[in-house]
Amino acid sequence: MKLGVIADDFTGASDIALTLAEGGMSATQFVGIPSQTPSAGIDAGIVGLKSRTAPVEEAVNQSLKACDWLLNQGCSQIVFKVCSTFDSTDEGNIGPVAAALADHLGETSVMVCPAFPENGRTVYEGHLFVKDRLLSESGMQNHPLTPMRDPDLRRVLSRQTDWPVAHAPISSVREEGVALTSRIASAGKAMIIADAIENADLVAIGRAAKDRKLVVGGSGIALGLPENFGVEDRGTAWRGLTGKAVVFSGSCSVATREQVARFKSGAPSREIAVEDIMDEKLSLQELVEWVLRQDTPPLIYSSAEPEVVAAAQEKYGKEQSSQAVERLFSNLSAALSQSGVTRIVVAGGETSGAVVSGTAADTLEVGPRIAAGVPALKVADKDLVLALKSGNFGGPDFFQEALSVLEGRP
Repeated sequence: MKLGVIADDFTGASDIALTLAEGGMSATQFVGIPSQTPSAGIDAGIVGLKSRTAPVEEAVNQSLKACDWLLNQGCSQIVFKVCSTFDSTDEGNIGPVAAALADHLGETSVMVCPAFPENGRTVYEGHLFVKDRLLSESGMQNHPLTPMRDPDLRRVLSRQTDWPVAHAPISSVREEGVALTSRIASAGKAMIIADAIENADLVAIGRAAKDRKLVVGGSGIALGLPENFGVEDRGTAWRGLTGKAVVFSGSCSVATREQVARFKSGAPSREIAVEDIMDEKLSLQELVEWVLRQDTPPLIYSSAEPEVVAAAQEKYGKEQSSQAVERLFSNLSAALSQSGVTRIVVAGGETSGAVVSGTAADTLEVGPRIAAGVPALKVADKDLVLALKSGNFGGPDFFQEALSVLEGRP
Protein backbone atom coordinates (compact mmCIF):
# COMPACT_ATOMS: atom_id res chain seq x y z
CA MET A 1 0.00 0.00 0.00
CA LYS A 2 1.00 3.57 -0.62
CA LEU A 3 -1.70 5.63 1.08
CA GLY A 4 -3.56 4.77 4.27
CA VAL A 5 -6.88 6.24 5.35
CA ILE A 6 -8.46 6.11 8.79
CA ALA A 7 -12.15 7.03 8.50
CA ASP A 8 -14.22 7.82 11.58
CA ASP A 9 -17.33 6.13 10.17
CA PHE A 10 -18.24 3.67 7.41
CA THR A 11 -20.00 6.09 5.05
CA GLY A 12 -16.98 8.39 5.25
CA ALA A 13 -14.73 5.45 4.40
CA SER A 14 -16.67 4.62 1.24
CA ASP A 15 -16.85 8.33 0.37
CA ILE A 16 -13.06 8.77 0.27
CA ALA A 17 -12.58 5.31 -1.27
CA LEU A 18 -14.62 6.50 -4.25
CA THR A 19 -12.55 9.69 -4.56
CA LEU A 20 -9.28 7.74 -4.57
CA ALA A 21 -10.60 5.11 -6.99
CA GLU A 22 -11.77 7.80 -9.41
CA GLY A 23 -8.29 9.34 -9.07
CA GLY A 24 -6.77 6.11 -10.39
CA MET A 25 -5.82 4.33 -7.18
CA SER A 26 -6.74 0.73 -6.44
CA ALA A 27 -8.75 1.28 -3.25
CA THR A 28 -10.15 -1.26 -0.80
CA GLN A 29 -12.31 -0.48 2.21
CA PHE A 30 -11.83 -2.51 5.38
CA VAL A 31 -14.45 -2.74 8.10
CA GLY A 32 -12.43 -2.19 11.23
CA ILE A 33 -8.78 -3.16 11.53
CA PRO A 34 -8.11 -6.33 9.50
CA SER A 35 -6.78 -9.36 11.31
CA GLN A 36 -5.07 -10.70 8.20
CA THR A 37 -2.70 -9.35 5.55
CA PRO A 38 -4.71 -8.06 2.57
CA SER A 39 -4.20 -9.12 -1.01
CA ALA A 40 -1.44 -7.49 -3.06
CA GLY A 41 -1.97 -4.66 -5.52
CA ILE A 42 -3.85 -2.26 -3.26
CA ASP A 43 -2.70 1.35 -3.62
CA ALA A 44 -4.97 2.81 -0.94
CA GLY A 45 -6.27 1.00 2.12
CA ILE A 46 -9.21 2.60 3.89
CA VAL A 47 -9.91 1.44 7.44
CA GLY A 48 -13.46 2.32 8.41
CA LEU A 49 -13.99 2.76 12.14
CA LYS A 50 -17.08 3.57 14.17
CA SER A 51 -15.25 6.19 16.18
CA ARG A 52 -16.97 9.48 15.37
CA THR A 53 -19.20 9.40 18.44
CA ALA A 54 -17.22 6.92 20.53
CA PRO A 55 -15.67 8.00 23.85
CA VAL A 56 -12.54 10.07 23.15
CA GLU A 57 -10.06 7.59 24.59
CA GLU A 58 -11.61 4.72 22.63
CA ALA A 59 -11.57 6.73 19.39
CA VAL A 60 -7.90 7.64 19.89
CA ASN A 61 -6.87 4.05 20.68
CA GLN A 62 -8.73 2.61 17.69
CA SER A 63 -7.23 5.21 15.37
CA LEU A 64 -3.68 4.59 16.57
CA LYS A 65 -4.08 0.84 16.07
CA ALA A 66 -5.43 1.45 12.56
CA CYS A 67 -2.48 3.75 11.88
CA ASP A 68 0.03 1.09 12.93
CA TRP A 69 -1.68 -1.53 10.75
CA LEU A 70 -1.56 0.75 7.72
CA LEU A 71 2.09 1.63 8.34
CA ASN A 72 2.89 -2.08 8.51
CA GLN A 73 1.33 -2.47 5.05
CA GLY A 74 3.83 0.05 3.67
CA CYS A 75 1.80 3.28 3.71
CA SER A 76 3.94 6.42 3.68
CA GLN A 77 1.09 8.87 4.30
CA ILE A 78 -1.99 8.71 6.52
CA VAL A 79 -5.26 10.55 5.96
CA PHE A 80 -7.61 10.98 8.89
CA LYS A 81 -10.95 11.20 7.12
CA VAL A 82 -13.66 13.18 8.92
CA CYS A 83 -17.12 14.29 7.84
CA SER A 84 -17.42 17.20 5.43
CA THR A 85 -19.61 18.89 8.05
CA PHE A 86 -16.86 18.36 10.67
CA ASP A 87 -19.24 16.42 12.93
CA SER A 88 -17.88 16.52 16.47
CA THR A 89 -18.45 17.97 19.92
CA ASP A 90 -16.36 20.31 22.05
CA GLU A 91 -14.66 17.22 23.50
CA GLY A 92 -13.78 15.69 20.11
CA ASN A 93 -13.20 13.44 18.44
CA ILE A 94 -11.49 15.22 15.54
CA GLY A 95 -8.97 17.25 17.56
CA PRO A 96 -7.88 14.51 19.99
CA VAL A 97 -7.51 11.88 17.25
CA ALA A 98 -5.65 14.24 14.89
CA ALA A 99 -3.26 15.29 17.68
CA ALA A 100 -2.62 11.68 18.73
CA LEU A 101 -1.94 10.59 15.15
CA ALA A 102 0.39 13.56 14.54
CA ASP A 103 2.37 12.82 17.70
CA HIS A 104 2.51 9.13 16.80
CA LEU A 105 3.82 9.89 13.30
CA GLY A 106 6.22 12.61 14.43
CA GLU A 107 4.35 15.24 12.41
CA THR A 108 4.16 18.90 13.40
CA SER A 109 2.25 20.76 10.66
CA VAL A 110 -1.11 19.18 9.84
CA MET A 111 -3.33 20.40 7.02
CA VAL A 112 -7.05 20.28 7.92
CA CYS A 113 -9.78 20.82 5.32
CA PRO A 114 -13.24 19.18 5.24
CA ALA A 115 -14.33 20.97 2.03
CA PHE A 116 -16.25 18.98 -0.59
CA PRO A 117 -17.44 21.52 -3.21
CA GLU A 118 -19.35 18.94 -5.29
CA ASN A 119 -21.67 18.46 -2.32
CA GLY A 120 -21.76 22.13 -1.40
CA ARG A 121 -19.21 22.08 1.43
CA THR A 122 -16.70 24.92 1.21
CA VAL A 123 -14.33 26.61 3.64
CA TYR A 124 -13.74 30.36 3.45
CA GLU A 125 -11.98 32.51 6.04
CA GLY A 126 -11.88 29.42 8.22
CA HIS A 127 -15.67 29.09 8.22
CA LEU A 128 -17.49 26.03 6.91
CA PHE A 129 -20.40 26.58 4.54
CA VAL A 130 -23.05 24.11 3.37
CA LYS A 131 -24.06 25.52 0.00
CA ASP A 132 -25.05 29.14 0.71
CA ARG A 133 -25.48 28.68 4.47
CA LEU A 134 -23.04 28.70 7.34
CA LEU A 135 -22.71 25.27 8.93
CA SER A 136 -24.62 26.52 11.97
CA GLU A 137 -27.62 27.43 9.79
CA SER A 138 -27.60 24.37 7.53
CA GLY A 139 -29.65 21.97 9.64
CA MET A 140 -26.53 20.49 11.22
CA GLN A 141 -27.26 22.54 14.33
CA ASN A 142 -30.05 19.99 14.95
CA HIS A 143 -27.94 16.84 14.59
CA PRO A 144 -29.07 14.45 17.37
CA LEU A 145 -25.53 13.36 18.34
CA THR A 146 -23.10 16.01 17.08
CA PRO A 147 -24.95 19.33 16.71
CA MET A 148 -22.73 21.84 14.90
CA ARG A 149 -23.51 25.33 16.14
CA ASP A 150 -20.21 27.07 15.38
CA PRO A 151 -19.13 27.44 11.73
CA ASP A 152 -15.62 28.74 12.58
CA LEU A 153 -13.43 25.64 12.34
CA ARG A 154 -10.59 27.44 14.08
CA ARG A 155 -12.72 27.85 17.19
CA VAL A 156 -14.14 24.33 16.92
CA LEU A 157 -10.71 22.73 16.71
CA SER A 158 -9.21 24.98 19.40
CA ARG A 159 -11.82 23.72 21.87
CA GLN A 160 -10.85 20.11 21.12
CA THR A 161 -7.06 20.20 21.35
CA ASP A 162 -4.22 22.18 22.91
CA TRP A 163 -2.40 22.28 19.56
CA PRO A 164 -2.12 25.78 18.06
CA VAL A 165 -4.64 26.27 15.24
CA ALA A 166 -3.53 28.33 12.23
CA HIS A 167 -5.26 29.36 9.03
CA ALA A 168 -4.30 29.16 5.36
CA PRO A 169 -6.57 31.66 3.57
CA ILE A 170 -7.75 31.11 0.03
CA SER A 171 -5.13 33.56 -1.27
CA SER A 172 -2.29 31.39 0.03
CA VAL A 173 -3.94 28.18 -1.17
CA ARG A 174 -4.02 29.66 -4.66
CA GLU A 175 -0.45 30.95 -4.60
CA GLU A 176 1.74 29.58 -7.35
CA GLY A 177 4.66 27.20 -6.96
CA VAL A 178 5.88 26.09 -3.56
CA ALA A 179 4.42 29.01 -1.58
CA LEU A 180 1.76 26.93 0.21
CA THR A 181 4.24 24.12 0.83
CA SER A 182 6.61 26.62 2.43
CA ARG A 183 3.83 28.09 4.54
CA ILE A 184 3.01 24.63 5.92
CA ALA A 185 6.65 23.83 6.63
CA SER A 186 7.22 27.14 8.41
CA ALA A 187 4.07 27.02 10.53
CA GLY A 188 5.76 25.15 13.35
CA LYS A 189 3.56 22.97 15.50
CA ALA A 190 0.06 23.71 14.27
CA MET A 191 -3.11 22.36 12.77
CA ILE A 192 -3.77 24.53 9.74
CA ILE A 193 -7.36 25.10 8.63
CA ALA A 194 -7.12 25.55 4.86
CA ASP A 195 -9.72 27.40 2.82
CA ALA A 196 -11.10 25.64 -0.27
CA ILE A 197 -13.92 26.79 -2.51
CA GLU A 198 -13.32 24.79 -5.70
CA ASN A 199 -11.90 21.37 -6.51
CA ALA A 200 -8.77 23.05 -7.82
CA ASP A 201 -8.12 24.40 -4.31
CA LEU A 202 -8.25 20.88 -2.89
CA VAL A 203 -5.89 19.63 -5.59
CA ALA A 204 -3.46 22.41 -4.61
CA ILE A 205 -3.73 21.43 -0.93
CA GLY A 206 -3.08 17.79 -1.84
CA ARG A 207 0.02 18.68 -3.81
CA ALA A 208 1.31 20.86 -0.99
CA ALA A 209 0.80 17.97 1.44
CA LYS A 210 2.90 15.57 -0.63
CA ASP A 211 5.61 15.19 1.99
CA ARG A 212 3.39 15.37 5.06
CA LYS A 213 2.89 12.21 7.10
CA LEU A 214 -0.66 13.17 8.11
CA VAL A 215 -3.51 15.01 6.42
CA VAL A 216 -6.95 15.62 7.96
CA GLY A 217 -10.13 16.31 6.03
CA GLY A 218 -13.19 15.17 4.14
CA SER A 219 -13.06 13.08 0.99
CA GLY A 220 -12.28 16.19 -1.06
CA ILE A 221 -8.82 16.34 0.49
CA ALA A 222 -8.02 13.19 -1.50
CA LEU A 223 -8.56 14.85 -4.89
CA GLY A 224 -4.92 15.97 -5.06
CA LEU A 225 -3.28 12.93 -3.45
CA PRO A 226 -3.24 10.15 -6.11
CA GLU A 227 -0.92 12.03 -8.47
CA ASN A 228 1.62 12.34 -5.64
CA PHE A 229 2.08 8.57 -5.80
CA GLY A 230 2.37 8.26 -9.58
CA VAL A 231 -0.33 5.57 -9.87
CA GLU A 232 -1.89 4.41 -13.10
CA ASP A 233 -5.64 3.95 -13.35
CA ARG A 234 -6.36 0.22 -13.50
CA GLY A 235 -10.12 0.67 -13.86
CA THR A 236 -12.72 -1.27 -11.86
CA ALA A 237 -14.77 -4.33 -12.68
CA TRP A 238 -18.31 -4.20 -11.41
CA ARG A 239 -21.15 -6.66 -11.62
CA GLY A 240 -24.40 -5.82 -9.90
CA LEU A 241 -26.76 -8.26 -8.25
CA THR A 242 -30.44 -8.85 -8.85
CA GLY A 243 -32.87 -10.30 -6.35
CA LYS A 244 -34.47 -8.99 -3.17
CA ALA A 245 -33.55 -5.52 -1.94
CA VAL A 246 -34.36 -3.22 0.96
CA VAL A 247 -33.77 0.43 1.88
CA PHE A 248 -32.92 1.47 5.45
CA SER A 249 -32.89 5.06 6.66
CA GLY A 250 -31.84 6.17 10.12
CA SER A 251 -30.65 9.66 9.21
CA CYS A 252 -32.72 12.65 10.28
CA SER A 253 -31.02 15.13 7.93
CA VAL A 254 -33.06 17.46 5.77
CA ALA A 255 -31.86 15.76 2.58
CA THR A 256 -32.66 12.25 3.82
CA ARG A 257 -36.14 13.19 5.01
CA GLU A 258 -36.84 14.49 1.49
CA GLN A 259 -35.48 11.25 -0.01
CA VAL A 260 -37.66 9.21 2.33
CA ALA A 261 -40.75 11.19 1.38
CA ARG A 262 -40.01 10.81 -2.32
CA PHE A 263 -39.30 7.06 -2.19
CA LYS A 264 -42.18 6.02 0.05
CA SER A 265 -44.67 7.76 -2.24
CA GLY A 266 -44.22 4.84 -4.64
CA ALA A 267 -42.87 2.01 -2.49
CA PRO A 268 -43.97 -0.06 0.52
CA SER A 269 -42.71 1.55 3.72
CA ARG A 270 -42.64 1.08 7.48
CA GLU A 271 -41.76 3.84 9.93
CA ILE A 272 -39.97 2.74 13.07
CA ALA A 273 -40.63 4.86 16.15
CA VAL A 274 -38.07 4.92 18.94
CA GLU A 275 -40.91 4.42 21.44
CA ASP A 276 -41.91 1.15 19.76
CA ILE A 277 -38.35 -0.14 19.95
CA MET A 278 -37.79 0.90 23.55
CA ASP A 279 -41.18 -0.45 24.66
CA GLU A 280 -40.51 -3.73 22.80
CA LYS A 281 -43.57 -3.42 20.56
CA LEU A 282 -41.74 -4.56 17.43
CA SER A 283 -41.13 -8.09 16.23
CA LEU A 284 -37.92 -8.62 14.30
CA GLN A 285 -39.32 -11.73 12.64
CA GLU A 286 -42.47 -9.90 11.55
CA LEU A 287 -40.39 -7.11 9.98
CA VAL A 288 -38.23 -9.63 8.14
CA GLU A 289 -41.28 -11.47 6.80
CA TRP A 290 -42.85 -8.16 5.74
CA VAL A 291 -39.74 -7.20 3.72
CA LEU A 292 -39.55 -10.59 2.01
CA ARG A 293 -43.24 -10.46 1.03
CA GLN A 294 -42.85 -7.24 -0.96
CA ASP A 295 -42.71 -7.39 -4.75
CA THR A 296 -40.70 -4.15 -4.94
CA PRO A 297 -37.90 -2.97 -2.63
CA PRO A 298 -39.45 -1.59 0.57
CA LEU A 299 -38.28 1.15 2.92
CA ILE A 300 -37.84 0.86 6.68
CA TYR A 301 -37.03 4.21 8.25
CA SER A 302 -36.66 6.09 11.53
CA SER A 303 -35.93 9.49 9.95
CA ALA A 304 -38.06 11.68 12.18
CA GLU A 305 -38.29 15.45 12.53
CA PRO A 306 -35.77 17.02 14.97
CA GLU A 307 -38.40 17.75 17.62
CA VAL A 308 -39.59 14.11 17.55
CA VAL A 309 -36.01 12.88 17.97
CA ALA A 310 -35.42 15.33 20.81
CA ALA A 311 -38.55 14.16 22.62
CA ALA A 312 -37.49 10.51 22.37
CA GLN A 313 -34.02 11.35 23.62
CA GLU A 314 -35.50 13.27 26.54
CA LYS A 315 -37.70 10.31 27.46
CA TYR A 316 -35.28 7.43 26.96
CA GLY A 317 -31.82 9.05 26.91
CA LYS A 318 -29.70 10.07 23.92
CA GLU A 319 -27.35 7.09 23.98
CA GLN A 320 -29.99 4.52 24.86
CA SER A 321 -32.39 5.55 22.11
CA SER A 322 -29.74 5.82 19.38
CA GLN A 323 -28.23 2.46 20.35
CA ALA A 324 -31.64 0.83 20.28
CA VAL A 325 -32.28 2.05 16.73
CA GLU A 326 -28.84 0.90 15.58
CA ARG A 327 -29.32 -2.50 17.20
CA LEU A 328 -32.61 -2.98 15.35
CA PHE A 329 -31.06 -2.14 11.97
CA SER A 330 -28.09 -4.39 12.70
CA ASN A 331 -30.33 -7.33 13.56
CA LEU A 332 -32.56 -6.66 10.55
CA SER A 333 -29.62 -6.56 8.13
CA ALA A 334 -28.24 -9.77 9.58
CA ALA A 335 -31.53 -11.61 9.24
CA LEU A 336 -32.34 -10.27 5.77
CA SER A 337 -28.89 -10.95 4.29
CA GLN A 338 -29.18 -14.50 5.59
CA SER A 339 -32.64 -14.77 4.00
CA GLY A 340 -31.48 -13.97 0.48
CA VAL A 341 -31.62 -10.16 0.29
CA THR A 342 -28.74 -9.15 -2.02
CA ARG A 343 -29.02 -5.34 -2.14
CA ILE A 344 -29.18 -3.00 0.86
CA VAL A 345 -29.28 0.79 0.56
CA VAL A 346 -28.58 2.69 3.79
CA ALA A 347 -28.92 6.36 4.74
CA GLY A 348 -27.05 7.62 7.78
CA GLY A 349 -23.55 7.08 9.14
CA GLU A 350 -24.57 5.38 12.38
CA THR A 351 -27.15 3.26 10.56
CA SER A 352 -24.56 2.26 7.96
CA GLY A 353 -22.23 1.15 10.73
CA ALA A 354 -25.00 -0.98 12.20
CA VAL A 355 -25.79 -2.59 8.85
CA VAL A 356 -22.17 -3.34 8.05
CA SER A 357 -21.74 -4.94 11.46
CA GLY A 358 -24.97 -6.90 11.07
CA THR A 359 -23.95 -8.36 7.73
CA ALA A 360 -20.52 -9.32 9.15
CA ALA A 361 -18.78 -7.60 6.23
CA ASP A 362 -15.04 -7.18 6.67
CA THR A 363 -13.80 -6.09 3.22
CA LEU A 364 -15.68 -3.91 0.72
CA GLU A 365 -14.76 -3.67 -2.95
CA VAL A 366 -15.34 -0.21 -4.41
CA GLY A 367 -17.63 -0.04 -7.44
CA PRO A 368 -19.06 2.78 -9.55
CA ARG A 369 -20.36 6.12 -8.33
CA ILE A 370 -24.02 6.35 -7.34
CA ALA A 371 -23.84 10.00 -6.27
CA ALA A 372 -21.14 12.39 -5.17
CA GLY A 373 -19.40 10.72 -2.24
CA VAL A 374 -21.36 7.46 -2.51
CA PRO A 375 -20.02 4.40 -4.40
CA ALA A 376 -21.58 1.01 -4.91
CA LEU A 377 -19.86 -1.52 -2.64
CA LYS A 378 -19.50 -5.29 -2.97
CA VAL A 379 -19.03 -7.32 0.20
CA ALA A 380 -16.07 -9.60 -0.47
CA ASP A 381 -16.92 -13.31 -0.70
CA LYS A 382 -20.67 -12.70 -0.37
CA ASP A 383 -23.60 -12.17 -2.71
CA LEU A 384 -24.32 -8.80 -1.19
CA VAL A 385 -23.93 -5.25 -2.48
CA LEU A 386 -24.39 -2.09 -0.44
CA ALA A 387 -24.84 1.65 -0.78
CA LEU A 388 -23.83 3.55 2.37
CA LYS A 389 -24.89 7.19 2.31
CA SER A 390 -24.10 10.03 4.69
CA GLY A 391 -27.28 11.77 5.71
CA ASN A 392 -27.00 14.91 3.59
CA PHE A 393 -25.66 13.25 0.42
CA GLY A 394 -27.56 12.43 -2.76
CA GLY A 395 -30.46 13.96 -4.63
CA PRO A 396 -34.19 13.47 -4.01
CA ASP A 397 -34.31 10.17 -5.95
CA PHE A 398 -31.16 8.70 -4.39
CA PHE A 399 -32.77 5.51 -3.11
CA GLN A 400 -34.11 4.46 -6.51
CA GLU A 401 -30.87 5.45 -8.23
CA ALA A 402 -28.85 3.39 -5.75
CA LEU A 403 -31.02 0.32 -6.23
CA SER A 404 -30.50 0.56 -9.99
CA VAL A 405 -26.72 0.87 -9.79
CA LEU A 406 -26.48 -1.98 -7.29
CA GLU A 407 -28.42 -4.11 -9.75
CA GLY A 408 -25.93 -3.25 -12.48
CA ARG A 409 -28.17 -0.82 -14.36
CA PRO A 410 -27.08 2.79 -15.09
